[in-house]
Amino acid sequence: MTLIGRTRTRGVQTLSLDSPATRNALSAALVGELADALTDCAKDADVRAVVLTHTGNTFCAGADLRDPPDPDALVALLRQIVELGKPVVARVTGHVRAGGLGLLTACDIAAASREATFAFTEVRIGVAPAVISLPVLPRVDPRAVARYYLTGERLEAPEATRIGLLTAQGDDVDAVLEPVLDGLRRAAPQALAETKALLTAKVLETFDRDAADLTALSARLFSSADAREGMTAFLERRDPQWVV
Repeated sequence: MTLIGRTRTRGVQTLSLDSPATRNALSAALVGELADALTDCAKDADVRAVVLTHTGNTFCAGADLRDPPDPDALVALLRQIVELGKPVVARVTGHVRAGGLGLLTACDIAAASREATFAFTEVRIGVAPAVISLPVLPRVDPRAVARYYLTGERLEAPEATRIGLLTAQGDDVDAVLEPVLDGLRRAAPQALAETKALLTAKVLETFDRDAADLTALSARLFSSADAREGMTAFLERRDPQWVV
């Protein structure tokens, strides 16, 4: 079964996370297939930009707790989006949770409709937003990210835009993105690649400095007793034991 849909219109390649039954959770298979699709985009001179979107009412629910990706594979995928020599634009019309926010912030531009919601839910299942911090922390307001990392509260699209998770939001995400995609189509491919390199240099410095430590932290926390209790509680639809 194909987990990534592919369509193209006037040089813009759309990649759709297409596993609505799992809320597009980041399974090992989905991460691998998305990485392969991005590799194909990098090699294709006819692709001017990439739109990353989804089927169903969830952009991405975070890691698939039944089939989680290897942390190194997730780091590699996030870095691949950041390093791709073509702009990557996130198009969101649903919910984004935990690891899905890593995908969102790895993109160069992110737009959502007003019904989209966002949350860093890791602390509620006994882990931390470790690997996804690589693209999140360089791009999101520090005070805001401290609040939402620590509490797991849900954000609406206007607040997500205010703090830098999103570039823009509106009633119709395609109307929001129309001038963006028109601008990318009018830009020279080499100029886009070099300009993106300027914009992502600081993000890639974070990957170079912190990826190994954050990958180790993720692995340690996911094997902890708190994580086992948190994931079990999530799957059983109950509060974990530490809730007071």
